[in-house]
Amino acid sequence: MQIMQQPEQLSIILALFCFLVIGFTALSYPARKFSAIIIMGLLMLATTALAVGLALRWGRLGQGPFMTLYEVLHSNLFSLALVYGLLFWRVEKIRVAVPVGMVFFVILTTWALVSSTEAVVLPPTFDHPWLWAHVISGKLFLAFCMTAATLALLLLWRCEFRSFEGSVKVASHDPVVWRLLAAAFVCHSFMLIAGAVWAHDAWGSYWNWDPLETWSLLTWLSLVAVLHIRVTFELPVWLGWSLAVGVFVLAFLTFFGVPFVSHAPHKGVM
Repeated sequence: MQIMQQPEQLSIILALFCFLVIGFTALSYPARKFSAIIIMGLLMLATTALAVGLALRWGRLGQGPFMTLYEVLHSNLFSLALVYGLLFWRVEKIRVAVPVGMVFFVILTTWALVSSTEAVVLPPTFDHPWLWAHVISGKLFLAFCMTAATLALLLLWRCEFRSFEGSVKVASHDPVVWRLLAAAFVCHSFMLIAGAVWAHDAWGSYWNWDPLETWSLLTWLSLVAVLHIRVTFELPVWLGWSLAVGVFVLAFLTFFGVPFVSHAPHKGVM
């Protein structure tokens, strides 16, 4: 365990504290105006802390957070918190799922704290503008997909164990899941295009069918299939939500599993 080995990990500990308090506040005081203000403030604090931590590591190492599991977790925590905070501010209907979202944030933050902080030298092929387009669009995809999945999970739970109509209206919340997934599709599509351009400049080929590329394509195809099924067929709402969660599970494995068990040339980049 590497807790507190580097000063920037203090930012992750502060973010973990914020996520725990957010979860407690959302559970204890749901649908209250003051709780929304507290949650928004804590999300801003967590995002700022994670940004400071990334800046400290970047300044110390002189390279971006692209290579190791710790760096990928830290940078994704920052981007997820930033986008989730903006969505929380602008899309009121996702606020009901904040406790579910905080479970995911706490898992990622704890994982980052126990991951090795050892640095790996960035290869020359990573010094490319299309890498930034690839990474940023990937992080946006993950944030939209995660937000959709947490809302879908909350709706599934309430549908199964509670009188659904008494607490959350299907008609008003179900479309939000699909709009978020549609935004995720746009971001993922651009991620694949940017990644192909980067790969061509870096290794001379647009596509090599390495494990990470294959899993990324499978994730994109599953997202396309789910959106197509939603538009084409009259799905039961619970099935649509289950499919949305399934897409996120596949995306999670693609981002945080495959890059670190494969020998792909762009290992760890997400």
